[in-house]
Amino acid sequence: QVQVEESGGGLVQPGGSLRLSCATSGINFRLYAMAWYRQAPGRQREFVARITGAGATFYADSVKERFTISKDNARNTMYMQMNSLKPEDTAVYYCNADWGNNDYWGQGTQVTVSS
Repeated sequence: QVQVEESGGGLVQPGGSLRLSCATSGINFRLYAMAWYRQAPGRQREFVARITGAGATFYADSVKERFTISKDNARNTMYMQMNSLKPEDTAVYYCNADWGNNDYWGQGTQVTVSS
């Protein structure tokens, strides 16, 4: 059974930092491209960052230089360090695992940036 579970969300002040984690089981993690998406209230889900099986990284323009995606193949876990957070980063953050026809999503973790 495949499991994808996000953690690390919470309430943070503008300019603060959070580290999100995405723990997986039931997949050959090192083969998968892993990504973060987010969805703010009233808006469509949008791409945030992606790391391929080989470790190449890609970012949305809105988070470049502020967010860093990484992964630990030994722990089957992906991370995203989020710095210099802004109120517009407030959203539910979702983890995605993708390989060929296999596509899995977590339930999401809430990130709220507010003073």
